[in-house]
Amino acid sequence: MDRHVATRGLATLLGLVTGLLLLGAGCSDTARTQQLVVGMELSYPPFEMRDESGEAAGVSVDLARALAHRLGRELVVENLPFDGLIPALKTGRIDLVISSLTQTPERSESIDFSEPYLQTGLCLLLHRDSPVTSITNLDTAGRKVAVKKGTTGHAYAVEHLRHAQMLVLDAESAAVLEVVQGKVDAFLYDQMSTFKHWSENRETTRAALAPFQVEHWAIGVRKGNDSLRRDVNTFLALYRAEGGFDELGDRWLREAKEAFEAAGLEFLF
Repeated sequence: MDRHVATRGLATLLGLVTGLLLLGAGCSDTARTQQLVVGMELSYPPFEMRDESGEAAGVSVDLARALAHRLGRELVVENLPFDGLIPALKTGRIDLVISSLTQTPERSESIDFSEPYLQTGLCLLLHRDSPVTSITNLDTAGRKVAVKKGTTGHAYAVEHLRHAQMLVLDAESAAVLEVVQGKVDAFLYDQMSTFKHWSENRETTRAALAPFQVEHWAIGVRKGNDSLRRDVNTFLALYRAEGGFDELGDRWLREAKEAFEAAGLEFLF
């Protein structure tokens, strides 16, 4: 073979390889800067809410921001009703759900989940004058219970409460108001929110914080998106090892953390 021809062929091959490498680097840069669209309902302080300037804030927002930074992607928070989050994930409107979402067998049939990152449980916010003390004596004729639509509290009540009258509401604040005004005996909700609502309404409510159903929160991922789920799980493990969850607890949940420890209850993270 002509040495010059061979040299030109080698140069051409090297040029192609170099071009492919540069293209790959460009694609990688594009991937790193693409958006990460995270769905959450911004009406669940201190986990998902808006700050005084109207910007998304809270535990889940900080977690999503740290995840997006680790993945090299721009965070976009999509504010959606809680019962619309899973449909939005399934249709591809959002990439992830980070919204205090409890991992359940029923939800796992339609979406995938990351490894759990938080343990909590269902408990009771009670009206101060209600004779109810536990989930057992709540389920009696004449008792009334409020639940938020689409939550695990709602699902629990449908499956387990046979005698109490159930009031299904769209908004958490509406359910709390029903308890405060004495229109219902109890509101079935998670421990942290129950503690917060009792703290804000001590003259009219009581909190039975010991959980009657232990739950775990995880990040919702669209079925089949195994690559993103692996990336999320890797991030969660590193974030925990680096003290990220401890920082979130100290920043957003210090009062509750101290109260739970004083009561001998296991704290969330």
